Amino acid sequence: MATIHTPLYQLYPSPRNQHREVFAHQVFVPYPYALIDLAAMDLAGRSTLFAACRHADMKMGQVVSFELEADRARFERLFTPD
Repeated sequence: MATIHTPLYQLYPSPRNQHREVFAHQVFVPYPYALIDLAAMDLAGRSTLFAACRHADMKMGQVVSFELEADRARFERLFTPD
């Protein structure tokens, strides 16, 4: 899969993504090896997961993007990196 360049990140799509979009609501997770199971979070809208490099500081991590703001808030509430 091709790399996606945005003003904030260089993104590498997860092969498990059902969609190839970067949605408007995003969360940078500074844990590049954390397992993120979006299906288990019972989100209402579409979402995508990317390995990411943040341009501002070249920090590696993951970006999760959400179609709905409510799903972004749910993810931030439920996600724990351990």
